[in-house]
Amino acid sequence: MKFSEENIRERLKNRAFRELKEILDRENEMDIAEILDALNSEETIMAFRLLSKDKAAEVFACLSPDHQRDIINSITDKELGRMVDDLFIDDAVDMVEELPAGVVRRVLENSSDETRRLINQFLNFPENSAGSIMTAEYIGLKKHMTVQECFRYIKKHAIRSETIYTCFVTDEYRRIEGVVSVKDLFLHPKPQRIEEFMDTHVIVAHTHDDREAVADMFNKYDILSLPVVDNENRLVGIVTVDDAFDVMEQEATEDFQKMAAMAPSERPYLKTNAFILAKNRILWLAVLMLSDTIAGTILAGYENAFRALPLLVSFIPMLMGTGGNAGSQSSTMIIRGMAVGEIHLGDYMRVLFKELQVGFISGLILGIINFIRLIIFYPGQPLVILTVVLSIHIIVICAKIIGAVLPMIAKAVKLDPAIMAAPLITTIVDALGLIVYFQLATHLIGL
Repeated sequence: MKFSEENIRERLKNRAFRELKEILDRENEMDIAEILDALNSEETIMAFRLLSKDKAAEVFACLSPDHQRDIINSITDKELGRMVDDLFIDDAVDMVEELPAGVVRRVLENSSDETRRLINQFLNFPENSAGSIMTAEYIGLKKHMTVQECFRYIKKHAIRSETIYTCFVTDEYRRIEGVVSVKDLFLHPKPQRIEEFMDTHVIVAHTHDDREAVADMFNKYDILSLPVVDNENRLVGIVTVDDAFDVMEQEATEDFQKMAAMAPSERPYLKTNAFILAKNRILWLAVLMLSDTIAGTILAGYENAFRALPLLVSFIPMLMGTGGNAGSQSSTMIIRGMAVGEIHLGDYMRVLFKELQVGFISGLILGIINFIRLIIFYPGQPLVILTVVLSIHIIVICAKIIGAVLPMIAKAVKLDPAIMAAPLITTIVDALGLIVYFQLATHLIGL
């Protein structure tokens, strides 16, 4: 039978709890959390109570903050303490950061001393740093251990470790000396010491490194986990690949929102009320609206040209739209290139020259297409045709350069390049395009 929201609701309504428990025991934790998040608060709590102890903590970690709060408020202090202690520390920290202060106080009061200490320690790291997304549950080995001793140690501590595939070798001061994988252990005889084959060239992150840079390291080095060290190079935790994927998704979502001229929001769209959505959008809408008045001011300055040759007005939407599209293409490519590390600030001259070439070629082709079209539809207007063709060529070149340069300028002054995306580029290019168009018209046609 298909595992679905409707099936869960039906069994809850019919109070078929034993059957529902059997279904939940068979399903993946992430799939269960996705279904529970779609239910209302009462249904979620009822279904959650049917989960086995081992599965409950993993499902809880995947639930939305709203449903986590509802579940915490519905269970006893003893149940809460047991569940929080069963969570991996990074999941517990994520939960605490999202919940209201009153709920957080109850969570910490009912956690074990060790869990509470680790949560407080992690909360002290800067937001969006490597320290804020790492976990303290990892396998730490010593270089004098044999392969057999390593397997014995891993077996003993695996249940409280987020990953066991990559194991880090540390000295008595927790400084990293090497790294071994379970595959390495399987390929060597049991009596052999791991110091003889461990990899001593270990890639590390520091607790205050930006989380986006940490995620990029997973992409660059194709690793499954990354050790995080403090200022004294002591191992304090690891970032696992699943956490890196979460960061990539969050950063990509944030960039998309900024590129669409919206303030970033971490809450899902359907669970955010209309007032919050409007608040996230209204500032940029107001800025862009006021910026567009510049184009109106420019148009007002050429009122006499409109009266002398009204035909000029009909080409304005095409010129402005083409310029905005050309600029948006360049800005999107440059923002994406900087995000994945393909383009750096030192490449600005190469980027400028390349976009100049692209703009010249694109503008030339668009100019030829318009020349043919205008010759057909507006015969006997050679100066108007020349004005439009030259304008679109110059506007496309300028738009390509502006679209490429502005994101790099934003990066240079420590701003997010994503803010220099389509809406802002279009506003700037529109104003510049009108000036180019009417200046050419004034000199070529003699208005």
